[in-house]
Amino acid sequence: MKQWYVYIMTNKPNGVLYIGVTDNIEERIKEHKLKVYPKSFTARYNCDKLIYFEEFEKGSEAEKRERQFKKWKRQWKINLIEEMNPSWSDLSINWNLNFNKLR
Repeated sequence: MKQWYVYIMTNKPNGVLYIGVTDNIEERIKEHKLKVYPKSFTARYNCDKLIYFEEFEKGSEAEKRERQFKKWKRQWKINLIEEMNPSWSDLSINWNLNFNKLR
């Protein structure tokens, strides 16, 4: 069964926040890290650290949650991040991402 994800990327602790949704989180994170789309928000602001994500069974649920996050005040997002990831560590750092696939 396909999983959907809502995720938050940043450039540094308490830095710029980017919220996205995807059905393939590993590939999407690779795209952000490699700046595959150089004019995108995450490329321009160097948002290359995955600091938060949630998993969903339905794309509609993930999209609904993404819209909810985007309406939240910044402090609410920070509180959510720090509940799960108080050190703002890159959660994808130990993923075995194959960067050669996208080059």
